[in-house]
Amino acid sequence: MTLSGVLWDMDGTLVDTEPYWIESEFEVVERFGNAAWSEAHAHALVGMDLRDAARYMQAHGAVTLSVAETIDVLLDGVVARVQRRIPWRPGARELLAELRERAIPCALVTMSWRRFVDAILPSLPAGSFGAVVTGDDVRRGKPHPEPYLAGAEGLGIAASDCLALEDSPTGARSARAAGCVVLAVPNVVQVPADDAHHHLTTLTGVGVDELERIYRLHRSRGADRPGTLLTRPTFSRHSGPRG
Repeated sequence: MTLSGVLWDMDGTLVDTEPYWIESEFEVVERFGNAAWSEAHAHALVGMDLRDAARYMQAHGAVTLSVAETIDVLLDGVVARVQRRIPWRPGARELLAELRERAIPCALVTMSWRRFVDAILPSLPAGSFGAVVTGDDVRRGKPHPEPYLAGAEGLGIAASDCLALEDSPTGARSARAAGCVVLAVPNVVQVPADDAHHHLTTLTGVGVDELERIYRLHRSRGADRPGTLLTRPTFSRHSGPRG
């Protein structure tokens, strides 16, 4: 019952880039004269594979671009924004640094595509992630378990020996289906108890010892069931289509 690795979601968990995505969404939809796009539509896309998000925007935002073209223009918007400023989530870099110091391997598992991830990773110390899985690396995105299975495989360990950090129900379901212990740190939408094993409101002040305690607590139960709500989560109003 030893925590062997930590699998990190990116948008909303490591970086608070959800407002960038929603701004980019509205820009794309407005090109087609659609005033019906809303935050409710944005909430429906949280943690979703970008290909599925593009199809949703075609159906609900009257976007007539192809799936690939829709993804490209969305990425253009968020990459431009993140190149101006990377909004880190509170406590995330500190926890990542402690994991590196304690030699616990980490993988990044995100539904954002490689060119967006490549705009963020150089701002972290080299070796922060031993493996990186992006949305364009996998055939089936979250909530399918493939992304998290690939992340664990990239570290050379079993997904069941990992704890996954997630902020969305879509991502939490993906990690849980892969066999990870799932710690939800909700950001823009609530993560139901059935989707994650444990919940926190923030990573501020959370260290490796706490992650290990959560991992051991769940594994000692001997069943795949949700844990207690460790603190009551709060939510902001912005969101976007990725995890």
